[in-house]
Amino acid sequence: MEDLSLHILDIVENSLNAGAKTVKIRLEENDEKNALILEIGDDGRGMDKEMVAGALDPFVTTRTTRRVGLGLPFLSEAAKAANGKLTLHSQPGKGTKVKATFELRHIDIKPLGDIAQTMITLIVGHPDIDFLYSHKVNRSRYVFKTRDFRKKLDRIPLQTPQVTAYIRKSIKDGIDQLRRKK
Repeated sequence: MEDLSLHILDIVENSLNAGAKTVKIRLEENDEKNALILEIGDDGRGMDKEMVAGALDPFVTTRTTRRVGLGLPFLSEAAKAANGKLTLHSQPGKGTKVKATFELRHIDIKPLGDIAQTMITLIVGHPDIDFLYSHKVNRSRYVFKTRDFRKKLDRIPLQTPQVTAYIRKSIKDGIDQLRRKK
């Protein structure tokens, strides 16, 4: 995968396939610690210890459409390439948390990509899921919650074109503002 936003899309789709109703995505860029942290947590079915142990093996998958599961192994390799690592915690019935760390200024770190478009893709494809996106750059933070938008919009669906355009701009502007404060 070319950028981290595509990894996010893939891992979140795994969460949704596992029955998650709430997905939390957290990005943290810390210049002082030279660290980028990506966390994705869900309230899906979770995995038992055996499945967690095999989850980073590309030849272990629960999918029936293909015989390999590449999302977690690719993210793990991307983290290792940038002098980081991937950890996976999961409990049956409680959900899963994936955490990937990267050396922020490493030459092989993948670009973030279009996070706003990734979020729109997830929201439009899964309008009933509660997504929480948090992005921190040093001491500044931007937070987006679909739950808050649903409350404000009352009965207007999130996948309405005007709403998706507004959400995409809101996320993009929030991230851009973090960059300016850097």
